[in-house]
Order: sequence, then structure tokens, then C-alpha cells
Amino acid sequence: MHRVGSAGNTAGSSRPRKEKRFTYVLNDADNKKHCAGINCLSYLNASASGTSDYLFTGSRDGTLKRWEYQNGDANFSATFESHVDWINDAIIVGQNLVSCSSDTTLKVWNCLADGACTKTLRQHSDYVICLAAAEKNSNIVASGGLGGEVFIWDLDAAIAPIAKSVDAKEDEVPNGNSGPALSTLCNVSSSGNIVSTNGKSHGYSPIAAKGHKDSVYALDMNDTGTLLVSGGTEKVVRVWDPRTGSKNMKLRGHTDNIRALLIDSTGRYCLSGSSDSMIRLWDLGQQRCVHSYAVHTDSVWALASTPSFGHVYSGGRDQSVYLTDLSTRESVLLCTNEHPILQLSLQDDTIWVATTDSSVYGWPAEGQSPQKVFQKGGSFLAGNLSFSRARASLEGSAPVPVYKEPSFTIPGVPAIVQHEIMNNRRHVLTKDTVGSVKLWEITRGAVIEDFGKVSFDDKKKELFEMVSIPAWFTMDARLGCLSVHLDTPQCFSAEIYAVDLNVTGAQEDLKINLAHETLRGLLVHWSKRRPKPGPHSLSNGDSSIGKDVSLKNLPHPRSDVDDGSENHANNVLPSFEFSTVSPPSIITESSSGGPWRKRITDLDGTEDDLPWWCVDCAENGRFPKENTKCGFYLHPAEGSPAPNITQGKLSAPRILRVLKVANYVVEKLVLEKPLDGSPDSAFAMGLTSGTSALDSSSRLGLKPWQKLKPSVEILCNNQVLSPEMSLATVRTYIWKKPEDLILNYRVVQSR
Repeated sequence: MHRVGSAGNTAGSSRPRKEKRFTYVLNDADNKKHCAGINCLSYLNASASGTSDYLFTGSRDGTLKRWEYQNGDANFSATFESHVDWINDAIIVGQNLVSCSSDTTLKVWNCLADGACTKTLRQHSDYVICLAAAEKNSNIVASGGLGGEVFIWDLDAAIAPIAKSVDAKEDEVPNGNSGPALSTLCNVSSSGNIVSTNGKSHGYSPIAAKGHKDSVYALDMNDTGTLLVSGGTEKVVRVWDPRTGSKNMKLRGHTDNIRALLIDSTGRYCLSGSSDSMIRLWDLGQQRCVHSYAVHTDSVWALASTPSFGHVYSGGRDQSVYLTDLSTRESVLLCTNEHPILQLSLQDDTIWVATTDSSVYGWPAEGQSPQKVFQKGGSFLAGNLSFSRARASLEGSAPVPVYKEPSFTIPGVPAIVQHEIMNNRRHVLTKDTVGSVKLWEITRGAVIEDFGKVSFDDKKKELFEMVSIPAWFTMDARLGCLSVHLDTPQCFSAEIYAVDLNVTGAQEDLKINLAHETLRGLLVHWSKRRPKPGPHSLSNGDSSIGKDVSLKNLPHPRSDVDDGSENHANNVLPSFEFSTVSPPSIITESSSGGPWRKRITDLDGTEDDLPWWCVDCAENGRFPKENTKCGFYLHPAEGSPAPNITQGKLSAPRILRVLKVANYVVEKLVLEKPLDGSPDSAFAMGLTSGTSALDSSSRLGLKPWQKLKPSVEILCNNQVLSPEMSLATVRTYIWKKPEDLILNYRVVQSR
């Protein structure tokens, strides 16, 4: 999960405040497809939408997508993007889509809108794993998660606008939770709706169903919202009254985690699927298990029933979907998939299957007449003992699937499963789930080369460069794509010469800060759309706020001006350009502590929660000046007749090339007068002395060399260095010692 650095209150603490982290997520060229496993499915019929049938999918890539289902085909319709971690479940509640995520939040969306989040609900302390809704009571939603918490929400109250007199964001209060503490009282109206009795106008709190001691993995609710069932790592099914949060009963029987639950419309029967491979049918009136079905060879993670609750479709870790008659115990293997099954959704004669793959599959199901499937043969009688199906498979009696190919496939993009940051700190090598190896340039957010299905390790060795650049970012591929994390001030530690980026017209000594130009490129749309402050809108007398401040106007100590030239990068180099076709998304933390995510092209300039240091960098060109210097000693090589031209330690930019050091030596050998601070001084060469002044007597005594232009080699550890090497590269790969770097020089010819 992306843990975004907190910018919370540090009053009374001696510890420095941790600045907010800035993350950008690189999207695949085809951003209409998911790039990670599908955790959840939800279906909206045309009768409810008023237009078409829609399938909603929630993915481990942190996005939801809407697919319009027409004429036997599912076409991309919209992306819903705001969560910053895996989306674990999503349900349709009236005209709202409600989703939950490992970012600990629930989000509410308008099903048929353009994908903008209308409300964020924060109450959970850990990953939110599952949701449930009452079909005939379109405002009640239950949520459960790894914190052992179960909350029952009244959506009408939860998404109601908050009084403007409160100094907080519409969907948040300063402590990061939505509304007051859990102790707030709620009443149940005669219609069964939950009504807050809190007289305060600044928020709403859900009802808490307290009782779970550990993680909750599954929830379901009957149509009228009078019964709620939950299950998780405690191996028991708990039954609640969602109107009050009170406990009704606890059902024991499973021997492992409960991962899926279904309750019939009347609230009399409940089905449960467990990691013990069993499906159990419970009679809630009798408070006991009336049937057990052993059809799977491994954990059961997903259940879907026919409208009459007479048949159940089940899937799980064994990658198989079974159809079971609950009364006759007859079961048939409907289909097999290439990946574990995470959720099922039955719509008429199609069973939609979500797996750990990024694609979605629709299989024939005969949902209206499931007996037709049994007529195709291959059925067996479900046992009632745990793992009896596994034993039967070992004995060679594994069933044959009724259907070999799905009716529909909504393809996804293969998820990235391996990545390696190259030494130049701009390129990243990746490998995806189908074995394709690609090279990304993260400062442009694009694939620059697709090598196909080759050896990742061999390609990594082939692309190795002997170059040393500071680690200015961290990275993960948890979302199935690359997420690049920037933290201040360390992200500003990496510089590169503009000529190495093939910048036309750039001075030879112009250095580019990689984080600076990356942030400029990511926030260019935000900057263009940001309202410009008026002449009297500046606060605290800071005349630089809201203005573009060139680096040349900022005060720099002389020792910070490297290579004798100020870094007028803004005047020469356009910011790194990111695609507008498949733009990256940014993730950061709001002022009240909650993270948010948005595509860079969707930024409208009103986002005031961007980290201040990113804004100052992108708009004003100001950023912390990290120590980019390298200290070293420069002496004649052993046996060389060349005199010693320096005393004490020298300092130069880490990216300074060996060629510059050689030129410095040449200058010193032919210099006819003491260093006087003129433009021809050591500063012009990017070198400064560790002492207050260089010893001039050594230079004045170089009479044999004064009129000559010697050719000089630079050595380290008796190895001649390539002129193109940087000091950082020499220190990392040649010197390899913790103490200060020692370089030697020798004259190889004169002319």
C-alpha cells in the first residue's frame, strides 16, 4: 500500500515534520484497460440505468472501470480514479457506485457520470475488504476490513453536504475521519433508515457492529436490510441486525477463514465459502448448518447464486467454477481459468469471473435454467467432508469442464511483476506477467523499448552502465504498474548535464536537476490552469508567491554555483514532457490527512493539497540545494616528473567528468600568474579548493611547463580513467573505499 507521508500536527514535538510524499503512477499506453488483477465485479441492468447494461470492475491497479454491455460485447465507457491502493470490492446502491480499498476508505461515485468521486468516507483503521447492500433499501451499505471493524452506513446521510460554516473540506474533518466519533447516537426510522440524532452539523458517523476480534473478509445483507452476515479469520459466521449493530447469533463449523457469504432474499438461508475448501448452507432460523458441499480442491473465495437460491456458482484458488444444486447436491465443473478466482457475478445466462489476471471473463451459465448445464454431463455428487474433492482428484476422477472457452473476454494489460532501476536513474527495466521485458524512461513516463520475451537478467546485464547517480526516487509495482515516489529533500540530489539529455543549444556546463524537471512536467497542466493571484493577493509580504522566479534571481552562495555557471535551466530546457494520451496519475495527501489520486491532465488548478515543496519547485524553480559535491585529493602519479599543483582537498560536482579534471591540471601547469579570482579561476573549471586559497608558489615554480600544452591522464588506483567518467562513477566503481577519493595525474605528451 502507498503510505503517504503525514503532514499532521507536530506541535509540542521536537521531531521535524515529515513533508508529504509525492507519487506518480505511470499508466500503460492503453489506459482503457486494467493493468492488474480484478478484485470485484458489479452489474447495473438497463432497467435500473435507464440506458444500457453496465459492468463495473474494480482492480488492484486502484481504478474502477465501466463497461457498456450491448449486442454481446462490452465496450469501455469510463474510468473511476481516486483510490490510491487496491480496490477490494464495489457494489451498486441505487444510482451510486460504492467502492472500498486498501487505502482504508470507501468512495461514492455516480454510476453514470464521468468518473468523479462524489464522497470519500473515512472510518476504518485498516484495509477495507468487503461491502454489502440491501437491494430494497437503497441507502444502507455495510463495510468490513482487516481492522476487525464492521460499519453500517446510511448513504443519504453520509453524502449529505456538510454545513459551510465548518472550516473543513466537504467530505473531511481535520482528524481525517468523516464526522464525529463513533459514540454519536443514531436512531432507526420507521422505514428502517438510519437517522443521525447528533445535533452537530459537521458530519455523520456510521453504526458500528462491534464483536469481531480479527479481520473481516466477507459480508452480505438481505434485501430489506434487516439481517447482515459477516465472516473472516475467526472461522465463524456472525449475524447482526444492521439497523442497530446488535449481535443476533454466531455460527460455527468452518475450520479456516471465511472468504465469501451469500444470504437469500428472505434472510432465512446463508451460504458460506471458506479456505477449508467447503461450502456450507446455514438455516439462520435454526442457527445451524444444514448442508456441507465439498466440490473444490482448495479455498473457496467467490459465490453467486441463482435468483431462487436453488443453485450456487462457486470459485476460488483452484481456478475452477462449479455449479451445485443445493437440494440434490449434484455438482458440475462449469469451467476452468488460468488464474485464481476472486469474485463472481451472475447476470442472466452469463457468469462474469474476476481473477488475479487483469482481464475479465464471461462464461455461459444458463442462470435462468441451470438444469441445462447438468444435462451436458460430467456431474458428480458433492461430498460433505473437507478436501474430499481433492482426494478424488488424486484418485484420477477429476471432472471435465462443461465449457472450454469463455463467451466474452474484456482484455487487460499484463501487470508488471519485476522491475530494476538502471544506474542512470532515469531508465527502469520491467517484466510483466506474460514475460515481456520493456525499458521505461520515468522522466517521460513512457516505454522507450520493448524487447519482447527475453531473459530479464540477461537484458539487465546488457544494459548495465558504469555510471553513478544518486537514488533520487523509490519505486514499487504494487498496482501492476510503476509507482515512483518522491520525498524531499533527497529527491533533489540527482543532477545531469543538459548535453547528456541532447538539449539543443545547452551550454556544456549546464546541469539539470532530474526531480525539478520531472515535477515541472507533471504539474504543467496544473500550473497552466491555476488561477493567477492579483497584485494585492500576496500574503505575509512574500513577493515571490505565485510568481515564476528564475533561479538566477535566487541567492546562491558562491560555493553552490557549480561549473562557473548558474543553472538557468528554465531558460533553456523545456520540462520533461509526459503523454496526454496515457497520462500519469499523481498520488499525494490532502491537508486533512487523506490521500488522493488524479491524472495530471485532470488537474484543474484548484487542487490546493499539492505538497508545498512541489509547488515551489514547479512554479518558482526553488528546491533544497542538496550536497552534490565530491571531495578528492589530486596528486602527481608515482614516478611522474610533473610537480604537485594543489595543496589540500578539492571539491567539485559529483557529475564532473574526468576530462574536466584533466583540463584543470593542464591549466595549472601552464598558468603564468597566481589565481586571482578572475573568470579563468578554478571556479570556471568547477573545482574549488578545500583551503581558503590555493598555494601560488607551487604554480609560479612550473617554469619547464609554462610555455607548453601538455596532454594529461588521470588515474585512480593505478587505473587510467576514461575522460567521460564522472567523479561519482570513479568513486563508486574504481576507488571503492570509504575515505576521500585520491586521483593522480601524469603528463603523457607535450606539443
